[in-house]
Parts: sequence; C-alpha cells; structure tokens
Amino acid sequence: MLSLLIFLPLIAALLILILPNRVQNQFKYIALGVSLIQFVLSLFIYVKFNSSASHAGVNKESQFQLVEKLSWIRLDLGNIGKLEIDYFLGIDGLSMPFLILSALVTFVATLASWEIKTKLKAYFSLFLLLNTAVIGVFCALDFFLFYIFYELMLLPLYFLIGIWGGIKREYAAIKFFLYTLFGSVFMLLVIIGLYFSVSDPITGNHTFNMILMMDPANYADGSIFSALADVNLFGMSARLLAFIVLFIAFAIKVPVVPLHTWLPDAHVEAPTAVSIILAGLLLKVGGYGIIRICYSIFPDAALQSAWWIGLIGVISIIYGALNALAQTDVKRLIAYSSVSHMGFVLLGIASSTAEGISGAMLQMISHGALSAMLFFLVGMIYERVHDREIANFSGLAEIMPQFTAFVIIAFFASLGLPGFSAFMAEAFSLIGAFNSEQVNGLLPRWMAVLGSVGILLSAAYFLWTLQRMFFGQTYLKGGDDWLLKLKDVNMREKIALVPLVILTLALGIFPSLLFDKMNASILAFVQLILG
Repeated sequence: MLSLLIFLPLIAALLILILPNRVQNQFKYIALGVSLIQFVLSLFIYVKFNSSASHAGVNKESQFQLVEKLSWIRLDLGNIGKLEIDYFLGIDGLSMPFLILSALVTFVATLASWEIKTKLKAYFSLFLLLNTAVIGVFCALDFFLFYIFYELMLLPLYFLIGIWGGIKREYAAIKFFLYTLFGSVFMLLVIIGLYFSVSDPITGNHTFNMILMMDPANYADGSIFSALADVNLFGMSARLLAFIVLFIAFAIKVPVVPLHTWLPDAHVEAPTAVSIILAGLLLKVGGYGIIRICYSIFPDAALQSAWWIGLIGVISIIYGALNALAQTDVKRLIAYSSVSHMGFVLLGIASSTAEGISGAMLQMISHGALSAMLFFLVGMIYERVHDREIANFSGLAEIMPQFTAFVIIAFFASLGLPGFSAFMAEAFSLIGAFNSEQVNGLLPRWMAVLGSVGILLSAAYFLWTLQRMFFGQTYLKGGDDWLLKLKDVNMREKIALVPLVILTLALGIFPSLLFDKMNASILAFVQLILG
C-alpha cells in the first residue's frame, strides 16, 4: 500500500508525458484523480492504524506497520564487506499523520493548479514527481532511500518555481536550490559515516537501516560514531558534529532563523500551488527529519543541544512574527508567519517531553492545513487582479463576503483561537517547554514565556491585516476594473477550502483524533531520547 501511495503519482506523470498535447486540458484531472486516490488510501491507513504500544515503532523494526522490505542493491566491496541497500518502507505514529496531510495538501494544490495555462505537460509531470518524493520521504526507513527521495524534491521544485514563478523566479529558484543542496551535501557525508559505523546484527554487514542506527549496540567499537569512540573533530565529539550537520540540513527546510531567507523569496515568486506545497509539506519534511533522524539516531547529542535548539525556536517565533508585522505584501506576510509558527515545532521538540512532542507534531499537521488555506486564499486574490499589496485593498468584506468568511476562519485559526487546531498545538508545545525544567531540566521556563509572546504578535499582524483589507471604507487601487474581476468564491475554490476548514476544526475540538494515534509512538520516542 505504501508503494502504491508513493509511485501512483509517478505512473500518472509518465502517462501525462506519453499523452499528446491536444488533450492537455485533461492533465489536471489526472493529477486530481491521483490525489483523491491517495487521500482515500491515507484515510484507510488511518482507520486501520494500530495505535497500541505493541505497534509503537520508533526504534523497533518489528513494531512498524505496512512494512515493505526488499533487497535492492547488493555489491561486494572486497575487504570492506558487502554494500547492502534495501527498499525499506514502513510507518508508525510519527509518520502516519503526514500521509494524510500530504494527500490533502496535494489535493488542494492540484485545484490551485487550475490557474496554470502554459506548458501543462511539463508542469503536471513535475508536480506529480514532487508528490512521489514527498510521500517517499515520510515512508522510507532506509537512510539511502530516504536521501534519494529527499534530494528528488529539489529538482521539480526548482523548475516549478523557475519556470512558472513571478518576475524574480530564477533568483528565488536558485536561492532555494543552493540553500537546500548546501545542507544535503554534508548530510551525505554523515550517512556514509553512519553506514560504516553500523552493522546488521544478523548478517554482520554494514547497513543503511535507520532503525538499526538507533541502537548503540549495532555500532562497531572502533567506528567514528560509536558512543564509546574517542574521536574529536573541531573540538567536539563526532556524534555531536554529525547531529549538528543533520540538524542544519533539516533546519534549512523548516526553516529556522537564520537559515530562513530563501523562504519569503520562494513563496512570493512561486505559483500558488507550489507555495501550498512548500508551506504545507516541505517545511514539515524538515521537522519530521529532526524527529526521525537527528533525535532518534543521536539522542545523546540532542540532549546536549536542547538548550540551543529551544533558543533557536524562540528566536524564530519572535523574529518571524515581527517580520510578518512589517510586511506590505500579504503573501510575504504569510511566509514570515510560517517561520514564526514552525518555531513552536522546534520548541516542542527541544523540550523532549511527551506533551511538547505531541504539540510539535500537531503543530506541523495544523500548520500544514492552515498555511495551505492561507496561500490558496491569497492566490485567489492574485489570480483575479494580479496584486497582493495590503494597502491596495480595503472593504473587501462588502465585495466578497464568502471569501472574507474563509479568510476570517484562516486568520483566527492561525493566531491560535480556542476551538481550532493551532491553539491546541501551540498550547501543548508551550506546556512541554514550561514543564521541561521540572521533568528533565533541559529548557528554562523563560523560553516558554517568550514563546507565548509569538501568539500575541500573530494576533497583531493577522487582525491588522484583516482590518486594513476587509473592513472600513471600500477602496480598490484598480477601481471599477478590479471591482468587476473580484468575484466571490466559486465551486472549485470551495471544494479546496472546505476540507481544510473541517480538518482544523476537527483537530481543535477533538485533538484526540491525532493524539490517540500518535501517543504510543511519542512515548517510545521520549523513552529513546531520555533512556
């Protein structure tokens, strides 16, 4: 089933490449059909998912679900041994929620792709290839396979931004590519070092199995990443250095301050559908990588670095919010708000408490849905009048009442109003950070206090934007021409927005829909870190 989820978009992409251009108007329906099938499959996986402690997964291979493991590459290296790479897929409570999020966000992004009018064959082929890479990252349990999917995301995103983006699309695409590649290159060096440090206890051969990498018993005594190894690189242990390298690679994706500067440019220049994928899924790949790889493989280094990670999270929350407050372009405002909201993810993870990790996971799912909604709404305005400047609009509530209702829901949900998913997520992240000092002594309580200021600032920039653009005396810079073009929400747009509203309300009122599925895995994860 996981292989079907991963490779169905790739098969559809190949089909689109084969089909003649005269049927190019049907390409969007092929992509939409694929996303719907993925969503149905992900819901089936959610319903059938076993959330008991005996299926927690995390660092026990036998407890993962929907496992697919096949020998993929076998190469005799002589005295070094045999190179073993497996096609190894599986999910636990830390990865399953991202399958649903990926399918839903992809569905919304496909509907947003209706605005694309040129080079449809290339666009939808790249779009579906990106879909394959994202799902693959959340399912891969072999580090080499994970890296392939992780790098595969770069290629389609580079072209999707660079070809179908705005005026500065080439600059934004290159900046995004270089930032991400910078982290990925050094990540590969750590992967190679881990491969030669870890051995499969059954075969005795080196392995890329991420689950085996989480067990200190599988590291050879003289290996560079053994916990007992007396290896000092640049004044720190090899394990701490490897953790920092991997953390930076994933932190670029999150993104955290000061590695965030690619994000506003990429969002502003990217077409709406690509912005939805970037904010809804790509940022979550960074958070997932920190949990699945950085913390799980190097828990000792994670505990050493907890204070600094928490501080980076707090800085991202405050800095992102202050930047959002200063923006005049509403799309750039939402981009900076993503930096701020993802800071809560980092703060929750750094706490290493069950409630903090739960909050971080819920924040990623919540932000994925809300950011997709926000960028879709901004895209609707831009598609109609090709302008996003806040000062050029006023009184939109009179002109587009249904659109305004969706914006109000998205804004109030994003600023953490009780009853919506972001409130639960940020509350649990802050509770975890606040309790951390007493539970494990990792984070001081002032970090939680400062983090809460971010909620106040998010209320400031969202409410100020709402007041300026939607209420007061009606004003449109484009005059009557804009008035004719600013039609209210159509049926396609409602089909995209309503599921996102339902998800954020459901998780806000019944967070147990997600917490119950994740709880066993989160407890096992916390035990792995602190144990």
